Amino acid sequence: MYGSRVFKPLKSRRTGRLAGTAAIPGDKSISHRSLILGAMAVGETRITGLLEAEDVLNTAKAVSALGADVLRDGDGMWRVWGRGVGGWSEPKDVLDFGNSGTGSRLMMGAVATTAISAVFTGDASLRGRPMKRVLEPLTLFGAEYEAREGGLMPLTLKGARQPICIEHEVKVASAQVKSALLLAALNAPGTSRIAQRALTRDHTERMLEAFGAKIAVETLADGGEAVHVTGEVELRPTAIDVPRDPSSAAFPLVAALIVPGSDVSIPRVLLNPRRTGLIETLKEMGADIRVFNARESGGEKIGDLIVRASSLQGIDVPAERAPSMIDEYPILAVAAAFAEGRTTMRGLEELRVKESDRLAAIVAGLRANGISVEETEDGMIVEGRGAGGVAGGGTVETHMDHRIAMSFLVMGLAARDPVTVDDVSMIATSFPAFEGLMRDLGAAFLPSP
Repeated sequence: MYGSRVFKPLKSRRTGRLAGTAAIPGDKSISHRSLILGAMAVGETRITGLLEAEDVLNTAKAVSALGADVLRDGDGMWRVWGRGVGGWSEPKDVLDFGNSGTGSRLMMGAVATTAISAVFTGDASLRGRPMKRVLEPLTLFGAEYEAREGGLMPLTLKGARQPICIEHEVKVASAQVKSALLLAALNAPGTSRIAQRALTRDHTERMLEAFGAKIAVETLADGGEAVHVTGEVELRPTAIDVPRDPSSAAFPLVAALIVPGSDVSIPRVLLNPRRTGLIETLKEMGADIRVFNARESGGEKIGDLIVRASSLQGIDVPAERAPSMIDEYPILAVAAAFAEGRTTMRGLEELRVKESDRLAAIVAGLRANGISVEETEDGMIVEGRGAGGVAGGGTVETHMDHRIAMSFLVMGLAARDPVTVDDVSMIATSFPAFEGLMRDLGAAFLPSP
């Protein structure tokens, strides 16, 4: 138990074939950004397909507390009347982001160049996660902050009274940090240049263009990118149709691969090239994943996936692929456990500062269920047991991490003995429908005492 939190354990057991259509919820990254940029535009932004999970709803509450008008019309249908760039009002209360690193860090950037003060906090997990990586570069614009030692929440961010444009290279492979700086640059006079050697998610850049920002992307000689943003430009409202989240799709996708005889369709999935690292990796392992009806929607590539049970082989996963699938390594590790041979994953330092030390949590979960795995400084080496070879039978500590919980519940669907996760309550932060959706496909979940 963390403080007074009550655990809700759940067990999964070996099941028959999975079949049917998995209607995955909207993409979390795009949902956060649509609310924030809608609140920074002038006029009404209409959003359909918004992910109505706790993380995103906390972002909606935050932009409302800062003065935007936010209205829910129906399932996934929202309207936002923005205040314009630099138009935030000082909130009357603390901004509580729950478990959401994305929402909190992006909102720090959105607030940093408006002359207001705001207090940011979250749950026990978020209060232990590093914020200096965002806060320090925001001070270059003229913002100030006060935080607990190490830059931890709760913290107070004081927006710049006279913001200035900046040139900065983001040292960590983090789309959250890059995006926070791009949002801050919107209210800084002149043109800011934000460079990054790693090619991280580019949803913010794509959406900024859709909202009418003056933005240009420069390809660097070392393979990285620099994004140029001109500040003090009025954003125009736009209609956003949020595609389905590939990070959430990863769970029924891998379940279909490892449960014999399975055949699952996953329609309208976001296929942005910087989010498809898991699909690319699984195909290299021998996965039968096919894309149909590929198309574009709102500047993003989408498509319908058909996934069938497959015999997987261990591979070496290139370290440079990590930014395109950083959230999918827990479920990839489960797939690797059911592959024949060794799977090596490197470049995973960022996993140590997620909702938990996600790398350590993955390793512990695999070992608890009979899988030999070596933890390295920046990754892990998983010795696959092949189809039918995973013992299961273990209890996994989730450490308040939704992706650890969902990944090991998937493992139990094909392991010889049931797998128990110690808590599933936090799954609601990103994928509230997970349990029901998986049951509809044929998954066997059992309450655990």
